Amino acid sequence: MTASIIGTGESPYTRYPAADASTETTIADAVTRALENAGLTPDDVDGFAVSSFTLEPDHAIDLAWKLGFRLSWLMQDTNGGASAGSMLQHAVHAIEAGDASVIVIAAGDLMDKNAFKRLVASYNRATEEHLSTLPMSGPNALFAMLTTRQMSKLGLTRKDYGRIAVAQRRWATANPDAVYRSPLTLEDYLQAPLVAEPLGRFDCVPPVTGADAVVVVADELAKGKRRAKVLAVTASYNADNQSGDGLQTGLADCASIAWERAGIAPDDVDVLAVYDDYPSMVVAQLIDMGFIPYGTDVSEYIRTRIYSGDLALNTSGGQLSAGQAGSAGGMHGLVEVVRQLRQDAGSRQVSAKLGVVSGYGMVLYRFGACANMTILEAGE
Repeated sequence: MTASIIGTGESPYTRYPAADASTETTIADAVTRALENAGLTPDDVDGFAVSSFTLEPDHAIDLAWKLGFRLSWLMQDTNGGASAGSMLQHAVHAIEAGDASVIVIAAGDLMDKNAFKRLVASYNRATEEHLSTLPMSGPNALFAMLTTRQMSKLGLTRKDYGRIAVAQRRWATANPDAVYRSPLTLEDYLQAPLVAEPLGRFDCVPPVTGADAVVVVADELAKGKRRAKVLAVTASYNADNQSGDGLQTGLADCASIAWERAGIAPDDVDVLAVYDDYPSMVVAQLIDMGFIPYGTDVSEYIRTRIYSGDLALNTSGGQLSAGQAGSAGGMHGLVEVVRQLRQDAGSRQVSAKLGVVSGYGMVLYRFGACANMTILEAGE
């Protein structure tokens, strides 16, 4: 591929947005930070993509106008946790086609209590007509059932999932932008109140307000700049037609294509961001992408690779500790991996040449229907 990411920006995540905050101003803040990080101005931008659940009644064109962009390429994505990979895939193709050369990709939401309740109640028609009528709140019950199935199939316990949450919180203590940075022990995890058995408080992503953005440019414009070169972006939609057990995601379909296009394998990867709405989905995606080979003792892998810190997984703390800013959830991982590859991660910096980002989301009747995988390489 012939595109690279040369700038990142994140509007600080918060559980309680300021009274004058809005989705528009939150996304604009992330975009401004990303352009400054890239050493560019709005006048340099000729492409823009945005994803948001709460931007309405405005659209991508309204936000582009307010940001001062004059564009030759524009898109709006609605696919939540998979939106970052989806927008990046389209942006790279637009650059390769000559439709644009400097594209800003952004996602974010103002997600206070009322906005979250509205989103959960009217996520899509299936939610409105079938799920919202049931005596449960949001997707926690759905993923509690999925987690129970995974525990049975893989021989996992709550301690195994707790080790994922604790490991990510350890990374978060070095991330000044994470909403939750206080140390978390396995005992804390196990003693926390249950939300939907077997899910406890620390298994469920906290909704926050925030936004993320990256600047994608044609490779010739990235020369001399610290960059994350895009080696591959692959995607899968409706992989199981909502008829599977949820334990396998669309990544099982598209990961092998990404590895082949990039010419690398899981063992070559230095830093990894996996969409972590629940620890069970971290496990599912690691298996589907080949990081946990089929037949592996998954509990042992969690102890020796994730809990130990040997695997640089969700080094920002992931959404479980940094927070889930609505549609920005998938962008959060992309921003973190790019920062690691550009040596911008501060005290949580790892030695990283190759990075992977997964996207997952858009629950229809039961499970996420969208998945994608991005492979990036550090360069100058």
